[in-house]
Amino acid sequence: MTKNSRMILDIINSSDEHMTVEQIYLRAKEISPKVVLSTVYNNINRLAQDGAIRRISLEGCPDRYDKTVKHDHLVCRNCGRLSDVFLSDLTDILQSQTGQDILSYDLIIHYVCPECRNKI
Repeated sequence: MTKNSRMILDIINSSDEHMTVEQIYLRAKEISPKVVLSTVYNNINRLAQDGAIRRISLEGCPDRYDKTVKHDHLVCRNCGRLSDVFLSDLTDILQSQTGQDILSYDLIIHYVCPECRNKI
């Protein structure tokens, strides 16, 4: 793993946010002022392909990146807030229902967050 890949992986793994490439780039610039945006994009793509980080794609939003610790996500339908939720592993249930070996899954639950609910 290159020095830049390690730095980007550390940024993602130490964050409680679901960062975009631009946010990761700004954090990387604080650590290594000479880093360029294309370096971040290239390393992010490689890390995601290698399974070192998770890419979270939501319609109408830029991709966000997350640690690989098993968890799922809540997404507010109104404001787009993305939050972690730790649910029981559903792999066995999914395998029995599909009849297929499940390698992994990403569960995104859409809801209305408490802040948006209070505004209604």
